[in-house]
Amino acid sequence: MSAERKLELTAAVEEGPYYKTGSPERNNIVDPGTPGIKLVLEGRVLDRNGQPIPHAWLDFWHADATGTYDNKGYHLRGHQYADKDGRYRLETIRPKDYLFRATHVHAKVRANENSAILTTQLFFPGDKKNATDPLFEKLTVMDVRDTKDGQKATFDFVVETN
Repeated sequence: MSAERKLELTAAVEEGPYYKTGSPERNNIVDPGTPGIKLVLEGRVLDRNGQPIPHAWLDFWHADATGTYDNKGYHLRGHQYADKDGRYRLETIRPKDYLFRATHVHAKVRANENSAILTTQLFFPGDKKNATDPLFEKLTVMDVRDTKDGQKATFDFVVETN
């Protein structure tokens, strides 16, 4: 990619009231026996030049299949580090919308210890509440496809490295 043509940074979306520090490091944030549609979210963490950011930190959390957050433990919460090629993979379930909120997955992403943390929310295409959710961001809609055992979503984060 040429130096003149930089990628747009991933849009920030507010954290909301349910973030909890200290999530466990794990790629699968679903406790055994959790009901819901299986969702695998994959993608890359890139810099503005389109280069992968190895070992970037990602922290995910979201509501369960009834639209409820776990505020006592770490159910459907976890952080991970991208691999050497900037790739990440999250195994979870599809959250449910709640109140006025469209279906979404919260994320925090940081390129390295010295860089700013991006806080955003990833949305599902076609959700009827996308049109009325005041926090909806069209630039953070994931590509979501049905699979034989659930859904697969993809999203590449573009973040600052300093």
